[in-house]
Formats: sequence, structure tokens, C-alpha cells
Amino acid sequence: MQERPMTETADAVLTAPKGYTLEEVTWVHHWTDRLFSFRCTRAPALRFTSGQFTMIGLMVEGKPLTRAYSMVSPAWEEHLEFLSIKVPDGPLTSRLQHIRVGERVLIGQKPVGTLVPENLLPGRNLWLLATGTGLAPFMSLIRDPEIYDRYERVVLAHTVRQVAELAYRELITQELPRHELLGEMVAQKLIYLPAVTREPFPVQGRITTRLEQGLAEREAGVAPLSPEHDRAMICGSEAMNADCKALLEARGFVEGSNSAPGTYVLEKAFVTK
Repeated sequence: MQERPMTETADAVLTAPKGYTLEEVTWVHHWTDRLFSFRCTRAPALRFTSGQFTMIGLMVEGKPLTRAYSMVSPAWEEHLEFLSIKVPDGPLTSRLQHIRVGERVLIGQKPVGTLVPENLLPGRNLWLLATGTGLAPFMSLIRDPEIYDRYERVVLAHTVRQVAELAYRELITQELPRHELLGEMVAQKLIYLPAVTREPFPVQGRITTRLEQGLAEREAGVAPLSPEHDRAMICGSEAMNADCKALLEARGFVEGSNSAPGTYVLEKAFVTK
């Protein structure tokens, strides 16, 4: 029998703890046996910048169990959407993966994060480097008109182990270019570089390897990555974050923050449990 998340039942009405609202799940999609997405309602008072994250979770035995999740949905969207891994023994994801439409989740009301345009100095091209569920904040950003106003090219490089883990691939390649408001900007400026490491796929290999060899730039049709013209955002596993950080800094990139903009930014909040 599957473990069920402890959400609202006919016998008890949950009350959100301070700093959270209880939002209703409206859609769930399982990409693989290790990856899923879900949407929920959004409190009218919640404000965030595309690329930020917030704490989300469930009430378990009368207490909030939460983790940091980046919003997949852009800031202008009326609902919230999240992308999550499934960890069999993870305190939160072992429960969250069984969430169903109509159940409720906790949503933190103080979004934060470094993956926002204001933390980068002006530049020509923006590189969004993601592995796995690190794609989430970039799905928010590539659907925000502001990002296309700031850059000539937006390069989204998403690396996963298996082809089925290329979440949102159809949305990126098919739906966004036809979007009523974003379509023209996406078609002209967004470059999508999916890659797989453990299965046959047209592009294989880790993003750091492909950047070191100049392959990713050739795929994107842009000049070699340079702090003079390029800006980068990184979101992935701890190992990927460290490797990308080292690669960029070896080329002269400087990490930015909420207090001091730089030529790259890194998101350290990553769901692993």
C-alpha cells in the first residue's frame, strides 16, 4: 500500500502554520518513476520574481514538513507549478510523490533566490545551465518577457541521465514558439540544448565537458563563453554546481549575489530528500 500524504480529510481541517498558505493541487504529471510535476492554486497575495524558490511541503502529524522548491511557473501565471524528484526514503518526496488533485500543499509566502536577472551585470547572451530538476527556475525565466528584453540570446542547456527525464521538452520546443505573447521572442532568442548522459541521444555528455570542448557553443551557434559578453545561471546537483562554478571562474566569471551583481549566479537550494 502506498504511503499517503497527510492532507485535509473529512475528519480534520488543516490550518496552515505562520508564513504558509494551504493551496489545492489542480494537476499532477509523472514524467518517470523518479520525476513528477504538479500545479496548485496561488494565493493572491503571493509575489515572486521568476527564478526564485519558496518552501513547500505537507502537514505531517500536525507539523509542517517542508523543503525549498523553485517555481516552474513564471511570475505572471495565476497558478504555481513545481518539478520534483522522488526519493523512496525521502522525508518529504516519499509523501509528496503520491499527491493527488484536490489535496492540499503548504506554500511558503516569502520567495527568495539568487537566480534573478537583477543579480547579473548587463550582457549579450544568457546561459541557463541545469541538470535534472534544476530546470525548474529556468522554466520560469524563459517564460518571462523581461529576460528577452535583457539579452540577445538565451541558451537553455538541460542535461539528464535518461531521455524521459527531459521534462518540458515538448513545451519548450513546440508550445512556447507558438505562444500568443511569447512566441516571437522565444523563436528569435531562445536556444534549447538538451543532452543525455546514459542513453543514446543526438547530444550526449555533461555540460561542463561540452563547454570545455567548445561543443555547447557550437551547438548554440554563439561565440565561446566569455565574461565580456556572456552571463550564466547555474542550478543542478552539488557536483554539477561545483564543476560549473570552477569552469566559469577559470574563465574570469565572478559570482553575483542579491547585494552585488556579477557575471554568473548559482542556486544552492536544491531538493534531495
